[in-house]
Amino acid sequence: MVTGGATGIGFEVSAALASRGFGVVLASRDTGRAARAAARIGNACAVRLDLASQRSVGDAAAEIGATCDRLDLLINNAGVMEVPYARTEDGFELTFAINHLGHFTLTGLLLDRLLATPGSRVVTVSSNAHRRAVLQLEETRCERDYDAASAYAQSKLANLLFTYELQTRLSAVRAGTIALAAHPGVVRTGLWRTSSALERALIRLPWLGQSARAGARPILQAALDPAARSGDYFGPTGPFAHTGQPGRVESSPTSHDAAARRRLWELSEGLTGLTYPDAYAATGQGGPLPPR
Repeated sequence: MVTGGATGIGFEVSAALASRGFGVVLASRDTGRAARAAARIGNACAVRLDLASQRSVGDAAAEIGATCDRLDLLINNAGVMEVPYARTEDGFELTFAINHLGHFTLTGLLLDRLLATPGSRVVTVSSNAHRRAVLQLEETRCERDYDAASAYAQSKLANLLFTYELQTRLSAVRAGTIALAAHPGVVRTGLWRTSSALERALIRLPWLGQSARAGARPILQAALDPAARSGDYFGPTGPFAHTGQPGRVESSPTSHDAAARRRLWELSEGLTGLTYPDAYAATGQGGPLPPR
């Protein structure tokens, strides 16, 4: 399942997975566009998913649960970048709701399918913008002093904190599912529509920006590389991590802050009302795993 699988990087990831024999679920707000993309790809289907709506997330997860007896890969890819302040129907700040809370809920609701599938992976797409984030997670719902770029950076830091905390919890039990993250570098997609004309011009330069197909490669490495380890982070290895061949990269020290990870998890549970299922019960196993 690829969120935002109908366009941009998500489409390229979906097409690559389908070409490797996966049946792919393209999750998108626009089911017409997703259906057309699925027809182009082949071996794919569309599911409606609006990450800004917790109800829509629940409906999509229920549909997947009812129709899929296994889930090898969940690619948490969809997102928005530097959009004006808005609140969702659930009362959440829009960027945080789409980029983090929607995926937090979706992953939790699909965890039983993932845990039941040997070797399954959760890959969450972050951004190098996470390095600019100043950790203020308790203020994610406040309009005061809202800055679109800061809100985006916060959400991308949240993607990594979520990934690392999820992996910590999976590793605390004998779960075969692993959590990884990736970032695509600077990619020429529709996410830049709210940026300045100068920024849009600059990313057309080949050493400052790359295609959606190139941006998909770190995500595909996280999803498919047999040598990938739990908690790995992949991205372009070229200058400034904007472009280049994919490989393992390091995220910011803040993204590895254990207290921040737990605080975000508790905040997310409180906002969404979702408590993740007991992995011990889901796997039928117990006892801690040694560090990987």
